[in-house]
Amino acid sequence: MAVTITIPTALRQYAGGQASLTLEAETVGTLLHGLVETYPDLGRHLFNEQGKLRNFVNVYVGDEDIRYLDGEETRLQGSETVSIIPAIAGGSGDTSYAAP
Repeated sequence: MAVTITIPTALRQYAGGQASLTLEAETVGTLLHGLVETYPDLGRHLFNEQGKLRNFVNVYVGDEDIRYLDGEETRLQGSETVSIIPAIAGGSGDTSYAAP
């Protein structure tokens, strides 16, 4: 079944500039691996050397984080939108700053 997957701005350069794609997949894992087959440069940003989804890559089916569903084995119905949302970290570490 055809599923829409959204690509975050930070990763679009590795996906031919695409903001979203529609691919055939039964599970989140097959969807992500199909995405990487289409755009191999995305692979190193989504998966580690062992082929596991990187810890800082969050994947949602609709509004549900796949970590609280069945992970990459989460079944897709075809009407959902799957979103890749990389975690964002950083900051100055200075906790003394007070907003004006």
